Amino acid sequence: MSPDQGIVKTRIERQLAEISRLGLWRDLSEIPEINLCSNDYLGLSRDAEVKSAVARAVVESKSIASTGSRLLSGHARVWEELEEEFAAFARTASALYFSSGYLANVGLITSLVTKEDMVFSDALNHASLIDGIRLSGAQKVIYPHCDMNRLEDLLRHHHSSGAARLIATESIFSMDGDRAPLRELADLAARYGAEIVVDEAHATGVEGGCGEGVTTAMGLEDRVLAIVHTCGKALASMGAFVCGGRSLKPYLLNRARTFIFSTAMPAYFAEQIRAALNRVQGMHTERTYLRQISNRLRDHLDNFGHSSSSSSQIVPLIMGRNKMASRLAWYLQEQGFGIRAIRPPTVPAGSARLRFSLTTRISVADVDRLADSINSYLSCKHEECVGAGN
Repeated sequence: MSPDQGIVKTRIERQLAEISRLGLWRDLSEIPEINLCSNDYLGLSRDAEVKSAVARAVVESKSIASTGSRLLSGHARVWEELEEEFAAFARTASALYFSSGYLANVGLITSLVTKEDMVFSDALNHASLIDGIRLSGAQKVIYPHCDMNRLEDLLRHHHSSGAARLIATESIFSMDGDRAPLRELADLAARYGAEIVVDEAHATGVEGGCGEGVTTAMGLEDRVLAIVHTCGKALASMGAFVCGGRSLKPYLLNRARTFIFSTAMPAYFAEQIRAALNRVQGMHTERTYLRQISNRLRDHLDNFGHSSSSSSQIVPLIMGRNKMASRLAWYLQEQGFGIRAIRPPTVPAGSARLRFSLTTRISVADVDRLADSINSYLSCKHEECVGAGN
């Protein structure tokens, strides 16, 4: 090590070199028009009604900044009104808004459990749930993905008098596009005295008759402790609501550090979420279309011998090796598709993939051309097909 180079700086350079060697290098770039990475599932990010609502709210707002946390100077009545509206949408007694889904999950988990408690976490849960468990200090018990038999064994085995037992899961999993068996989870929780937290990030707006998510669509909202509904995906906004019983909101308002110590979003932004929430409840045709093109892409991949457990608008194509996934992504980018390889640590080692995130702005013709391009690549053994991806 050079005498003028510190340990941390040396570590940075060494780890960057290792990231490159392993084919895990990430960088920033804009996505082209045929965007297969977007979470804008219903296309509301370009919706004229939502854009108009935002413009009006900015003009009519007294301030474009909140000036502080909601517990200090940043509160506005419109946020309480919106929380009441969202609770009605989710069919829960209360809802509290956080400025990101990550902060919602971390704030929720760290408020609910302590080092004396246990959290049973699905092996494929999102990083925000994982980090919340780590920061809480609770004992983390990971169960194999959606394996209810193993979860029951673990619940039976891990028992401590007076300790809380929390089950954390997504409803639709972000990298596989499959679903948690929520009814079975609720039955297990009741049988073994556990409580459930459900992250609906990729289901909000998309699942249910009015976009209320999987938990509520199944009539399970009263059998879970908390539901997290993200606004930054199908609602084309930002932040998340933690929904639950009447006491949950004041409890989190007083205990969730990620709420207490965060600057509030400006009041005008509540109108963007409100406009999106109102729009999404009537988007039945769009939800049907999204299911149709998702099924169409799955059928194509099945025909190529690449089936998956996906049952949502998230359709993965698992390639295995990092370089294989990167090279296919590079090839599809050359064909005009906006797609990136998903590699560890986002997904388990050996399961690098392309994750096709479908939206209503993707046409049937786009899906068919995408399938043709994938098939051409997978069928080609020549060097020119694999390109120069890392």
